[in-house]
Amino acid sequence: MNDTSPAQPVLVVNAGSSSLKYQLVDAATGSPLAKGSVERIGERRSTTTHESSGETHTGQQTVASHREALAAVAESFRRFGPSFDEVGLLAVGHRVVHGGDRFSDPVVVTDDVLAAIEELEPLAPLHNPANLEGIRVSRERFPDVPQVAVFDTAFHHAMPAHSYTYAVPKAWREEHLVRRYGFHGTSFAYVSRRAAAVLGHRIEDANLVVLHLGNGASAAAIAGGRSVDTSMGLTPLEGLVMGTRSGDIDPGLFSFMVRTGMSADAVDAALNRESGLKGLSGTNDFREVDELVATNDPDGKLAFDVTAYRLRKYVGAYAVALGRLDALVFTAGIGEHAPRLRAAVCHGLGILGIELDDEANLAPGGGERRISTKASSVAVLVVPTNEELEIARQAAAVVTA
Repeated sequence: MNDTSPAQPVLVVNAGSSSLKYQLVDAATGSPLAKGSVERIGERRSTTTHESSGETHTGQQTVASHREALAAVAESFRRFGPSFDEVGLLAVGHRVVHGGDRFSDPVVVTDDVLAAIEELEPLAPLHNPANLEGIRVSRERFPDVPQVAVFDTAFHHAMPAHSYTYAVPKAWREEHLVRRYGFHGTSFAYVSRRAAAVLGHRIEDANLVVLHLGNGASAAAIAGGRSVDTSMGLTPLEGLVMGTRSGDIDPGLFSFMVRTGMSADAVDAALNRESGLKGLSGTNDFREVDELVATNDPDGKLAFDVTAYRLRKYVGAYAVALGRLDALVFTAGIGEHAPRLRAAVCHGLGILGIELDDEANLAPGGGERRISTKASSVAVLVVPTNEELEIARQAAAVVTA
């Protein structure tokens, strides 16, 4: 948009079980106006952070609930700016992890929408309740501002049936909505458009494999801006090795561990919170895993190798699913800042014609960049994600439609 476009200030809210992260974004220009977080909600000492006008303000106070957290956010904006009254909020955009099969697009929140999200809680018991609480409190705090729910699953909603269908009893699929949903949709939507721009392609003409690699990680095959397949499934547990999640396992492992005497809840907790990098190496922080690899620590090396191998398997499978691959794209915290992992993935993909430029891969600095050689048949890109901007733009589009 040009500089004369009217401002579209959107407050983006990401409510977690014990945190509330936020960013005030001008959806018209993409400019962040302020951002911050309230961490450790419900604990004795909560931490608040607010960044605006080039300054960062931190503090500690008791924040017992999401309601008190949003009050603390409003106070930070009042004290440090910009003022909500001055900017004139167009909307509040909320990240909602699971939209099930009901929501394929962002929606303005109504009582019916809230009820529908609540009914989907069994599909995302760790995320949707917190997302809902953030919406409810925000509706009270900003009663005259439209609230918009933007769903992580929506980007994958148009996957073909052969990609999202599990080979399980029909009753499971129809009565319990068991299918692949996928997540990280706002990141994939933003990054795929930016990757196409870096390639000089229209998004409609670009075939991409995007690797969103953070503490939670997933891969997506994207053709023409649409999701063809993705590694996370009914829940965020399936797929890649993650910080504390196992990713792909034999489903029989669950019942096997129950037969050893563990409860179903204990097995579920272990697979979600004690597995992945943490289960393999003792730490869920990939930076620490990378340091272990540098010192030839065997557990760290195993965690690294399993992670890289799983990534290569998914890239190869998705290249076949797409039929033609224009670019492999790394994004999110690990994808953007772990050159050793990018190299381990790419050096095993020569069969696809991928040729990494090692010097470009190791070069310091951020931003959108190509790290493959000129001779590489498939471009390799690093594209920083911006989920908050994507949520702001989707929310603004719904409100101004």
